[in-house]
Amino acid sequence: MTLNVTAVSYAPKLTLPEVQRLRSLLTASGLTLGAETRTGDSRYEVYTADGSVDPAAGADDGEAALAGLRGAAAVNLPAGVDTAIVPTSLRNAQRKFLILDVDSTLIQEEVIELLAAYAGKREEVTEVTEAAMRGELDFAESLHARVAVLAGLPADVVDSVRAEVTLSHGAAELVAAFQAAGHVVAVISGGFNQILQPIAEELGLDYWVANELEIADGALTGKVIGEVIDRAAKEKYLREWAAREGIPMAHTIAVGDGANDLDMLGAAGIGVAFNAKPAVRAVADAAVNLPYLDVVRHIAGV
Repeated sequence: MTLNVTAVSYAPKLTLPEVQRLRSLLTASGLTLGAETRTGDSRYEVYTADGSVDPAAGADDGEAALAGLRGAAAVNLPAGVDTAIVPTSLRNAQRKFLILDVDSTLIQEEVIELLAAYAGKREEVTEVTEAAMRGELDFAESLHARVAVLAGLPADVVDSVRAEVTLSHGAAELVAAFQAAGHVVAVISGGFNQILQPIAEELGLDYWVANELEIADGALTGKVIGEVIDRAAKEKYLREWAAREGIPMAHTIAVGDGANDLDMLGAAGIGVAFNAKPAVRAVADAAVNLPYLDVVRHIAGV
């Protein structure tokens, strides 16, 4: 059975020689190319090519064929150009489910580091956060250790940190594009509900969840309440929410940057590493190394 895919390449600029090189690379990877388009704006350009792989070329298994194409597409790309190989069935799906990590994905900051700054512990917390995102530490254990340094801080530091948070470039545009097309948008965070709730409400998200900071007598206790949103929880919520919406997993798109996102990225129809740690880029289906989150809409065909 023929595998239909779309190759989506994106970069700050795409010159004609680079597009020609991309065509050659895709053809050499076994794709028979069809329609091609070039779009973009002053921030980045996008080259899209529909293609198919005939079983005679060794693509009898869909997952194996996709993996092979993605591996081939990652070799000898022009500098600064990334290419996502996306099943055409996902791009053409009537309803899609987009799920986003929050810290360093939907927003530019790591909230725990902003909070820790008020305790004079930002540097040491940043070191632990980076190790956890590289997958070197158990996320739940590292979260409890980092939150513990916040004990005794007045609860109003949450409001101060909330005011410091900024959406990633293109985040609002990405969410609005998916919503306007009738798709479902969710966010899930290893951060904190107290920060995420107003962002989620302002964006009008369909689903969202994060950890809950415990507050007692007007101060942070240094603890979180209830279930920790770790990598297993992120995958669990993706599957539950998509099922609730009647959207097959093959039509889901997950975006994240750290090791805590790996299970979610692996379970989704396509997992996108956004300015991610090397270990995440190495296993994701696609990588966006531009500071613009709305590149994802081009990958998903929205």
